[in-house]
Amino acid sequence: MPKVIHFEFAIDNPERAIKFYMTIFDWKIEKWGPQDYWLVTAGPDSEPGINGAFMLRKDAMAPVINTISVSSVDDYLKK
Repeated sequence: MPKVIHFEFAIDNPERAIKFYMTIFDWKIEKWGPQDYWLVTAGPDSEPGINGAFMLRKDAMAPVINTISVSSVDDYLKK
């Protein structure tokens, strides 16, 4: 059964968003690569849930993006 494996949040102010999510939820957030993109560890691997990322709103296609894992994109497009 396919499930959501990754999320992306569009943010306006990286410093503010990172401080908020780290303080309130104790998430681990690290800059990834040269682009404005931050990886989010939203809890330990031993607990249910997924990890994700932050990207600048100006670069995002939507305010929230969820990635779903499937065995075959072609098969699921037919469905």
